[in-house]
Amino acid sequence: MSAVFLIEICVIAQHGGTNIATKDNKQTQINDEIRAKEVRLIDETGEMVGIVSLDEALDRAEQADLDLVNISPNAEPPVCKILDFGKFRYEQQKKEKNAKKNQAVTEIKEIRLSASIEDHDVQVKAKNAIKFLQEGNKLKVSLKFRGRERDYTQLGLDVMNKFAEIVADYGVVEKEPKMEGRRMNMFLGPKKDK
Repeated sequence: MSAVFLIEICVIAQHGGTNIATKDNKQTQINDEIRAKEVRLIDETGEMVGIVSLDEALDRAEQADLDLVNISPNAEPPVCKILDFGKFRYEQQKKEKNAKKNQAVTEIKEIRLSASIEDHDVQVKAKNAIKFLQEGNKLKVSLKFRGRERDYTQLGLDVMNKFAEIVADYGVVEKEPKMEGRRMNMFLGPKKDK
């Protein structure tokens, strides 16, 4: 085994099998892992103590039967807080979970048409597009020209415009139909409720 791997195992074992990472993907420093000579200390009540030596900060944490956690390692001097590391880690994970839960994820769904598509088929595709738009997804409508159809791009443009009219109550055209190689693409977004 490599030395780095062994060190990592030792660090993980030291903290009860946990390895918490901060936003910049560095491990959070607690107690003896803090290397600064002086730290800006915040006590367990949240009151700013001021700049103290690392030994004094560790003594205060030990007296309070809590951990000394480096909460801002990039500051000069680093900001350390006396707190319960297990509770701190739990709160961090809870915040990250809530942040993920509240993120709005929009997908781009694709509907494919052709220049010679029948009216009923356009209606069926539009019905699916309306369902996608109601779910809050964006929509890419693409139309591929095959063979001699490339000479009749106006037919494709008419199909795209007809499709946009059908779904106009549920979506707005974000990007007008445009030729890209053999394809004509148009983008629709869900209509915002006012």
